[in-house]
Amino acid sequence: MLTTVSARPRDGAIPARKRMQQAVFGLGCLVLGSTAFAAGGEWRSHGYDDAGTRFSPLTQITPNNAKELGLAWSYDLHSSRGVEATPLVVDGVMYVTAAWSIVHAIDVRTGKKRWEYDPKVPPEAGRKACCDAVNRGVAYHEGMVYVASLDGRLIALDAGTGQKRWEQDTLEAAAKDAATITGAPRVFKGKVIIGNGGSELGLRGYITAYDAKTGKQAWRFYTVPGDPSKPFENAAMEMAAKTWDPSGKYWEAGGGGTVWNSMVYDPELDLMYIGVGNGAPWAHLARSPGGGDNLFLSSIVALRPDTGEYVWHYQETPGENWDYTATQDIILTDLELDGKKRKVLLHAPKNGFFFVVDRTNGEFISAKNFVDVNWATGYDKAGRPIENPEARRTDKPVEVIPSVFGAHNWHSMSYSPQTGLAYFPAQYVPVTLQDDKNWSGPRDNKPGQPMSGVGWNTAKLVNVEAPKAPAYGRLLAWDPVAQKEVWRQEYISPWNGGTLTTAGNVVFQGTADARFIAYDARDGKKLWDTATGSGVVAAPITYEVDGEQYVSVAVGWGGVYGQSARASEFKSPGTVYTFKLGGTAPMPEQVAYQLGNLVTGVPYDPADVAEGTLLYVSNCVFCHGVPGVDKGGNLPNLGYRPATVIGNLENYVFNGPLVSRGMPDFTGKLTPEEVRKIKAFILGTADAIRPKQ
Repeated sequence: MLTTVSARPRDGAIPARKRMQQAVFGLGCLVLGSTAFAAGGEWRSHGYDDAGTRFSPLTQITPNNAKELGLAWSYDLHSSRGVEATPLVVDGVMYVTAAWSIVHAIDVRTGKKRWEYDPKVPPEAGRKACCDAVNRGVAYHEGMVYVASLDGRLIALDAGTGQKRWEQDTLEAAAKDAATITGAPRVFKGKVIIGNGGSELGLRGYITAYDAKTGKQAWRFYTVPGDPSKPFENAAMEMAAKTWDPSGKYWEAGGGGTVWNSMVYDPELDLMYIGVGNGAPWAHLARSPGGGDNLFLSSIVALRPDTGEYVWHYQETPGENWDYTATQDIILTDLELDGKKRKVLLHAPKNGFFFVVDRTNGEFISAKNFVDVNWATGYDKAGRPIENPEARRTDKPVEVIPSVFGAHNWHSMSYSPQTGLAYFPAQYVPVTLQDDKNWSGPRDNKPGQPMSGVGWNTAKLVNVEAPKAPAYGRLLAWDPVAQKEVWRQEYISPWNGGTLTTAGNVVFQGTADARFIAYDARDGKKLWDTATGSGVVAAPITYEVDGEQYVSVAVGWGGVYGQSARASEFKSPGTVYTFKLGGTAPMPEQVAYQLGNLVTGVPYDPADVAEGTLLYVSNCVFCHGVPGVDKGGNLPNLGYRPATVIGNLENYVFNGPLVSRGMPDFTGKLTPEEVRKIKAFILGTADAIRPKQ
């Protein structure tokens, strides 16, 4: 069920301050990027423009006619894993990625394939992907399409043919066993810019620029310092090192700080802005025992796109301790604040606070929590959080809110200069954390340490005690000037898709429960919805073809939460849905999720369940969930697998048939005896929750 609260007044009742803001900062002024197209007929950049607004000036679809939307065409991405891509539309062709970094070029008039490019990602790269084998899209520049593959390559393709022009391995030797790339590249000033992910596996973060024509590396900026016994790369790293305690030998665990999502650019200031990720390991005192802010973790950093030179930073979560990344969408705009026009950036990261920051110099302006939080009570005038000391307790499990899944994760935010509102999905996924007193280093792998068997490096224990707060998901419309919620929509689950907003005053979003919905951007009234056959996590786009406005969204359930949990009863293949007013194409067939029954009929020793629990946590839980309790996402829940599978689990764990589809090979990492104990945990948990006759 959907509920609208805090309704925003319609046009005639919009406050005078907001009407003045609309008049002063019209559409052309607030869409700041150098690729803000006058006609709005294409979608050439990941966030529509270099400012990342995801605001389209198209007006054909309005609150008055949105109910007339129908399917124009659909396209099968042949994917069973998560689909997170924002498509691009250039010269009548859509470029969109599916899982395993496969690029599809589609004719937007017919919905037919132009070409397909498969970078042939080695299946073993799936082991390193903390959060599914996903890809969030491509970049386009002067006749070339750029994709970053899951295994760390940056590839330039001919936009017309899909033929490879050049390829670069972006991974340093130290990153080979840890790093992946799931994000979309950006092109600023003739340079293709890409970061990577992998903090959980022990990685030192960096971002790299390559010449768009040749692929030659132009510069690389590290986000955390390296070994202080060696020369620092630049003055920024020397400064950052003063905020880390070298007694913890943080460089051995990498430090983290990966740049895996948000990058935007202001051509007037000639500054690009990046969002920096969490620490490695997660536990602050494990990587920096003497404390310290640990720059540039959980920060926004401004760089010169020509050279990668550091200009300024603002750290949102000093001494990051809870996997609070700052990699969520950054949006650039101008706001009237206290009677003065300010160049600002807007940010709603995982830590639950909505930030307004001066983008000329990094000065903190304001922050307000957009969900309930318990790790801090607010921010002081200097822009530092006022922390709750209980959130940093190390002697017991603590339900820190928001959780590691974030109050807002990578799912795209949009901003409308007409309403003056930002639109983004907010959520809570219950988790408790406790520092792991037995953690002894970045290659630690003891039973009970979360996913340590596949290389995770958190120095935290997860859900030793059950969390108490309920899960939720919602769409928020947020006023960044007043720093308050204007309206919301409540959903039945977390992990809902990104947003798009238009000059027609329509907001589009897909949901975890397999719907695609249009809302009135002013008050949140639902205008239209349709089933999608799978939960939606990606963001939609809109564009114009032959005088008609189209809206497209790439659908496919997945991501770190979607691997093991779901909110719909469907598991249809990844699909691009494209809608227009009066569309009459038939909807694709919806495929029901085949859950099966709780496993039974396999003998096991109940005495093995306790040890099997710890082994399961270290090797299986984040992909497959809790047996029988979770219901499976795009990966199956092992409590519902057939007895022939669980009874012969060793045939799947040791170089089994699913290794070719990305499952880790546990040969040499687990023993047959340990697999037997994992099997006992799966069967024992199924028996414990089975309804009694």
